[in-house]
Amino acid sequence: MTNSKRRKGLVAAAALLGGVLTLAACGGSDDGDANRSQSQAEVDKAAAKDSSDARIKIAPRDGTSNAGINSDAKVTVSDGKLSVVKMTAVTSGAAVKGTISPDGKSWKPDAQLERSSKYKLTATAKDKDGRKVTANSAFSTVSPSDSFIGNFTPEDGSTVGVGMPVSINFDKPITDKKAVESAINVNSTSGQKVVGHWFSPQRLDFRPAEYWKAESTVTMKMKLDGVEGASGVTGVQDKNVTFKVGHAQVSTVDANTHKMTVVRDGKTIKTIPISAGSSENPTYNGKMVIAEKFKQTRMDGATVGFKGGDGKGEYDIPDVPHAMRLSASGTFIHGNYWGSDSIFGSANTSHGCIGLNDAKGAGDPNMDGAWFFDNSQTGDVVVMKGSPDKTIAPDNGLSDWNMDWNTWTQGSALNG
Repeated sequence: MTNSKRRKGLVAAAALLGGVLTLAACGGSDDGDANRSQSQAEVDKAAAKDSSDARIKIAPRDGTSNAGINSDAKVTVSDGKLSVVKMTAVTSGAAVKGTISPDGKSWKPDAQLERSSKYKLTATAKDKDGRKVTANSAFSTVSPSDSFIGNFTPEDGSTVGVGMPVSINFDKPITDKKAVESAINVNSTSGQKVVGHWFSPQRLDFRPAEYWKAESTVTMKMKLDGVEGASGVTGVQDKNVTFKVGHAQVSTVDANTHKMTVVRDGKTIKTIPISAGSSENPTYNGKMVIAEKFKQTRMDGATVGFKGGDGKGEYDIPDVPHAMRLSASGTFIHGNYWGSDSIFGSANTSHGCIGLNDAKGAGDPNMDGAWFFDNSQTGDVVVMKGSPDKTIAPDNGLSDWNMDWNTWTQGSALNG
């Protein structure tokens, strides 16, 4: 065999061997993938065996942008118990306090969240074998522009007179009055029927047909969280408010006799000489309710329309003693130290308020103004009669009782 023929033979053999080697290499790769797949399956099986059976559910779900501020935030777990839950306000980094239920199955914040705020929530739970699992969520609460609240009176835990209605002023106009009124329930231990009345799209009051029964307890349940009061505007309150009705005190002021008769629980306890509004500025007639009490306050006529030629108030008294508000428009029953003693019981001289003889500084407990202040509570009724003025409007302050029951019930969105 020549050298050239020998070289050709070697090349051919090498090529053949190379092909065999290439095929062997491919076959060897298939075996390796199979081994790796088998190995990964074993790893996955082992991981699944070691994973916790506990399943955590966080609400609101991650990415929510309009969560409610009362009951939306919560954590629950199945097949396990919660061990740690941490919630923080993203902007401030402040921790949000919350409580895990005694059975370890749930958690919720201890207090209402803030509107227009972003929160992060991390929860860890363990199953019966002690294996842990962790879940996370970040969400933002509803903004003020997309929500509404109701500011109400009286306050939770307060004691008031028999004339105190439940009055709610919403910070947004309500268009779905039925939905909102349906979510508010007011009841009394006296068993009196309580009905709501809409004075405007932003004011809803509740009262019975007659004054509350003395010594009864009234409860208001506001379940407004998530209730759509107007298009795209939802409620964010979930509150229970309870107040007690104290004594039944109704004081009747007669502009003609210049006297006030104070009746408590059906008995006259005092007759007080007064000075009501002058003929130029008479006091409203009708049933008014003491809404606020001030031991001393400033009264500026300019704030209620009594302005002089210089634009200043016709009066400006910085230290009016024992003042109690009867209307939103500025009617008060208050102590008067600047008037002569002789006007009380004989003349009507005020700009529309009811004046009682009193001492400057509100420091003399023997004066009529001091006595009436000390013996009155918010919610007590003051009835004015004999004045040449008109009857006060029911929505001026807490003067609801000047509307007859039939008209009142017609103002309920639930009527019929």
